[in-house]
Amino acid sequence: MIKIKDLDGMAIFATMLAKYLSAGDLVLLNGGLGAGKTTLSQFIGKALGVKRNINSPTFNIIKSYQGSSLKLHHMDCYRLEDSEEDLGFDEYFEDEAVILIEWSIFISEFLPPSYLTINITTLNESERNVEIEAQGVHYAKIKEEVERELSVD
Repeated sequence: MIKIKDLDGMAIFATMLAKYLSAGDLVLLNGGLGAGKTTLSQFIGKALGVKRNINSPTFNIIKSYQGSSLKLHHMDCYRLEDSEEDLGFDEYFEDEAVILIEWSIFISEFLPPSYLTINITTLNESERNVEIEAQGVHYAKIKEEVERELSVD
């Protein structure tokens, strides 16, 4: 478990994580409304060199950005809660980009078998607990490196 004390802490976590992300990586961002999923996405995008403002793609569902060396696809699947519509997710998952997905529970049947999950729990207005889960060897290495750098027990 990683304790994030404030926005600066979230930025540090995002920068550390982004350092290990590469083209094709899939990161699921879980947490309740207002937990910081979009904020974390913004910090990851900034760390990847995205210059444009990253905001919640709730109405578009998917927004794409160009970073300094990698593309970033940011998905917010909240509006797909009662939908079984496939919006061409495979094309995004097969693209040479980092993919961040908020509310992935609503498209779980379309997800590939390997990914990194970031669970964000709100403690109070500024503090969060972050837990990293890995599905697959590649993501287990990312989890290990990030936790090692942040000295997580």
